[in-house]
Amino acid sequence: MTAMVAVHGVGHFLSAVPPEEIVTARSAAWAKDLAAGLGTTAEHLPVTYSYYAHHLHRSRPVSQGVADDLDTLVREHPGLTEGVTHWAESLGEALDLELPPPATAQGRLAVPLRQLVAMISESLSLDGRLTQAFIATFFRDVTRYLGDKNGSTRAAAREEVAGTIASTGARVVIAHSLGSVVAYEALHAHPELEVDLLLTLGSPLALRHGVFDLLSPAPVDGTGRRPPGVRRWVNLSDHGDIVAIPRPFKQRFPSVDLDLTDSIAPFDFHRASPYLRSAAVASTLAPYLPTS
Repeated sequence: MTAMVAVHGVGHFLSAVPPEEIVTARSAAWAKDLAAGLGTTAEHLPVTYSYYAHHLHRSRPVSQGVADDLDTLVREHPGLTEGVTHWAESLGEALDLELPPPATAQGRLAVPLRQLVAMISESLSLDGRLTQAFIATFFRDVTRYLGDKNGSTRAAAREEVAGTIASTGARVVIAHSLGSVVAYEALHAHPELEVDLLLTLGSPLALRHGVFDLLSPAPVDGTGRRPPGVRRWVNLSDHGDIVAIPRPFKQRFPSVDLDLTDSIAPFDFHRASPYLRSAAVASTLAPYLPTS
């Protein structure tokens, strides 16, 4: 039976729960979601959840684990305004949004982040408060990983994922959101790890400035490289996913075997569960599962 490793995205830190309990609970949850899409039972899906979020929050006050305030985010990471602004512009291009023109002569960088996110949520008919909370959570976790100055946090998260793949002997890696970045770097850092399938869901790997340009190994001539031990790489993005941009993904990662964009959950963007239950994920995983 093909062992699978699940790599989570942003916002999964639980300060009061031991990591081993989180791994047990979330492994079962991912198996249940995948089973629903595949039309089987969770018992037939050997999924191990690779939990790395605690590394991103090590030595930080518990209160900082709540990321629902863009003002606090910018105070903690002053340079993030540019990254969020570039994300907004990439999102506008990807979803063909007509964002209002910048309100200042200096352009969008001078527009307060709250106002910019409000433009996005209004254009997409999303709840403004929830969108703001999600964007703050996303950029905070991404910055804690990719913006780690001494590299210890980044290395610990990456080694956590690599260790899970090695210890389980997994041949399939399913990575969602920021997890796709961690898995990508972990597999590059450990070329001895061989997997038959890397499935990235809602991935921000191609997002310029905030993610793509900070990857290790660094892109060459605007192109990211497939991890050496990956036999097949499939990327799936929901058409309305505000993180999985810009598109097409294959433009930045031409070595990806299949770059799919589908309508997964129009009113439930970016969460892992709708992706895992989708027909696109089921058809991608089916060849790697037992037939009986």
